[in-house]
Amino acid sequence: MAKNSAAQILTVAGREVAISNPQKLLFPQAKLTKLDLVRYYVAVSEGALRGAGGRPNMLVRYPNGIEGEHFYQKRAPDSRPPWIEVVKLRFPSGRAAEEVVPRDAAALAWLANLACLELHPHPVRAEDLDHPDELRVDLDPVPGVTWKQIQQVTAVTRSVLDDFKLVGWPKTSGSRGMHICVRIQPRWSFDEVRLAALALAREVEQRAPKLATSKWWKEERHGVFVDYNQNAKDRTVAAAYSVRPKPNAPVSAPLSWDEVDRCEPGDFTLVSMPARFEKLGDLHAKIDEHAGSIEGLLELFERQGLGDAPWPPHYPRQSSEPPRVQPSKRKSKFPLIEIGRARRKEDAVAGVERWKSRHPEAAAHLQPADVLVDAMRGRYSTWTRTRINLQHVPEALRPPQEPLDPDEKIRSNS
Repeated sequence: MAKNSAAQILTVAGREVAISNPQKLLFPQAKLTKLDLVRYYVAVSEGALRGAGGRPNMLVRYPNGIEGEHFYQKRAPDSRPPWIEVVKLRFPSGRAAEEVVPRDAAALAWLANLACLELHPHPVRAEDLDHPDELRVDLDPVPGVTWKQIQQVTAVTRSVLDDFKLVGWPKTSGSRGMHICVRIQPRWSFDEVRLAALALAREVEQRAPKLATSKWWKEERHGVFVDYNQNAKDRTVAAAYSVRPKPNAPVSAPLSWDEVDRCEPGDFTLVSMPARFEKLGDLHAKIDEHAGSIEGLLELFERQGLGDAPWPPHYPRQSSEPPRVQPSKRKSKFPLIEIGRARRKEDAVAGVERWKSRHPEAAAHLQPADVLVDAMRGRYSTWTRTRINLQHVPEALRPPQEPLDPDEKIRSNS
């Protein structure tokens, strides 16, 4: 297959950056190319570096665009310019890797040339890898939740942060949810920051029990999940200004608090954000001036008296952690059946639609949140598992577990 075009050399931040196949389509529907991605990150580099700069970044690469396979790359490529900084991280698995630390717009352009659509920084600075300086609030809606409900939970979260003298900086996730970044003093360990985030999540749930949940297992969730585990070591989230792998190239957009109630997530894209940035500047420009303390949240965790909550898979079991078995298997509380497993999400979801066609009477009783689509992360890539919670289906109409469809044999470390 012929290459899209010859490499193009750009001068960015005083450095020459080679852009290979600059006209390669990364977003076919929006007709946006690799060169468009590079120019975007250069245009918003001041803000993007405030979110991801000076931090080790995991690379999430889409070499054939959003419709092709993507993969995770923790280790910096061996072939890289001498001015690309790296730092060695050690992970809970015991492994170590040198990850890229972008410091200027040239580094962002170089990452974009690798088809890294998203910026995925760790919540630590390269100078201190043991003490996070950011607590991350990830408001993740279950299927069927409206944007209005996410806005309401965002407001409740702000109220909790205010009560504990912490300053939150909201941004759209670039997908269906909302993020709130909270700068903190780099004095606490990852485990302590995660406990503070867990206390925060439980307090949000206590104040808005019909809107929000802190429950880890999907079958127990409702409304908006406050994902405290995004603060576990080795977890990363899309940074401010990060482009997301969706057809219209949405971006994670920093917001002012008065915009939260009137914005729509689709308003912010790779195409529209540069003009907004030029007009308004970086709305998170003062975030580093407001590093707070999590002592109050840690004290709240003790007062709540609920103990630890489940950790993500692949983490060493904690002494205070509850049983790491989902409720449906531990107590048969929820009638779950597994539908399929596939490397591509769309293939797994297609299996759900075939199941619904085979069982229309049962499917008619399902609510949106009853279809569980789980992104299962291996060492280098993700795969998708689909399940259905039959809790709203009358018992007489509940189909039994069937052979998986699709049933791709996937190893957990693939």
